[in-house]
Order: sequence, then C-alpha cells, then structure tokens
Amino acid sequence: MNSSIHISQTDARPMYLQIVEQVRARIASGNWPAGTELPSIRALAADINVSVITVKRAYLDLEAEGVIVTRHGKGSFVAESGKGSPASELLGRKLDEHLRAAAEISRQLGLPSEELLARLRAAQRPRGTK
Repeated sequence: MNSSIHISQTDARPMYLQIVEQVRARIASGNWPAGTELPSIRALAADINVSVITVKRAYLDLEAEGVIVTRHGKGSFVAESGKGSPASELLGRKLDEHLRAAAEISRQLGLPSEELLARLRAAQRPRGTK
C-alpha cells in the first residue's frame, strides 16, 4: 500500500502527530474507508524515513482514539465507521468544516439562506438527475 504520508521537516509539530493527522485526514476524506489495512509499522517507517518508534506512537494514539484497530499478527485497520464510531465522528467533523465554509462563501456572495439550502439539496441529488 502506498501510504502517501509525508513528513515535513519544516513542520514544528512532532513527526508522530503529522502521521496521526494525515491518517485522520485520509479516513475523513473517505480515501481510507472502514476495514482498510494500514501500512505495517515497519513498512511505513521505512517509506517515510522515520523510526519504527515514531510510527508505533502514532498508531497507538489512533488506536486509543478508536480510529484504527490492531489485530495481533494481522495488522492495523481503519475501524468500522458506524454511527457514533470515532471514524464516523471524523467524517462528521469534516462535513461540519465544509458546511461552515459553504455558509461563509454564501455570506460573502450575499445569498439568502434559502438559496444555500436549495443548492445543498441539489448537490445531494445523484449526478445527472434534476
């Protein structure tokens, strides 16, 4: 699995925290759905040139949050995303961020809230339907 996780040497945050936040972002965006196997600790450490201890710390934090689960001898996986699960909460927070951004843009454009709601309803429809 290509992790597509990158560690920035100019980022002041600890490396394990950069990993945690990037894994959360991939889950919240839907790129890593429930059940997706994460790279092994050793593979990810080698891929991004950090110590195994750094990746292990990140995975332990994600496990403690309930975002991932580790099955002994099998690896680490994105936790199930049922309602109320940590993965579901991540998606909910991401949705809230986008809705706040949409509301702000709507205010900047001077759109009434009814038009924003109409556009949201239109966006919910499957593509190609009216």
